[in-house]
Amino acid sequence: MAKTKIDQYHQALKKTREEIGKVIVGQETIINDLLTAILCNGHVLLEGLPGLGKTLLVRTLGTVLSLKYARIQFTPDLMPADLTGTNILQSNANHERFFVFKKGPLFAQIVLADEINRATAKTQSALLEAMQEQSITVAGETYRLDPPFFVLATQNPLELEGTYPLPEAQLDRFFFKLNVTLPNRQELNEILARTTGATIPEVLPTMNAAELIEVQQLIRQVPISSEVMDYAARLILATHPQTPGVDPQVTKYVRYGASPRGAQALVLGAKARAFLAGRYYAGFEELRAVALPALRHRIILNFEGEAAGLQPDDLIRQLLATVPEKI
Repeated sequence: MAKTKIDQYHQALKKTREEIGKVIVGQETIINDLLTAILCNGHVLLEGLPGLGKTLLVRTLGTVLSLKYARIQFTPDLMPADLTGTNILQSNANHERFFVFKKGPLFAQIVLADEINRATAKTQSALLEAMQEQSITVAGETYRLDPPFFVLATQNPLELEGTYPLPEAQLDRFFFKLNVTLPNRQELNEILARTTGATIPEVLPTMNAAELIEVQQLIRQVPISSEVMDYAARLILATHPQTPGVDPQVTKYVRYGASPRGAQALVLGAKARAFLAGRYYAGFEELRAVALPALRHRIILNFEGEAAGLQPDDLIRQLLATVPEKI
């Protein structure tokens, strides 16, 4: 691909961040991580308290990238057909009856699964097929979803009554898990100034679906050395308590470590992060920058670790400080 085309995409992504910034105050890290996952064609789990702008962020992203947006409010009585759609019996003028498939909200390109952990396992499994296979099966018929397809799910970390914790297999399908935090005093004042005045900021599209797919393909061509990939592999192995010579905290507090999908997220995320920064190769710095969102939901603590109040982020930071980049 010509350098001029690459430069155009760099400018488009810069403009994308600027447009999102018109609506979303602060949260630069969240926006960068979200764009990184989107460029890697990955799904994202957003965890944070209500009212922090998670829904607004996803809707704004859909507008800026010119993607078909759908929002699904997950509840305990939500059924798989409410997501995928269902066959409806109809008849014509000759009184002949036939089934017509009515598409559900999953037939979008960017799907906000709001409070995903409030749905039952049966409903979550329907979402899992769409996330993994980019397709939906109804009554034995398989329907392909239009690319690009992203699930951006939210969950409340505090309100656990009436929730169904996501199984490890589904958590692993999320490329990144992002923790949305409270704004500081300056950011909160800016939010009030933007949202309580007479005018509401509007965003403009900066890319379309075809361009986004082209950038996703371009991301995979970003060079990365074998040493950096080996570092990713050693980080993943260092999260497993059965690996010889691992950190004592891992042996004591971890039940399951990160899967090979975690290594893929590290490498692809590093490539995307380098591209977003305008660099033409991915190094150790980029890989370390995506370690927290790529691994925090893939490390499962045991009972002792949870009782001690240990967080996966603490463990990942410890590994980043102790696992050497080169051996």
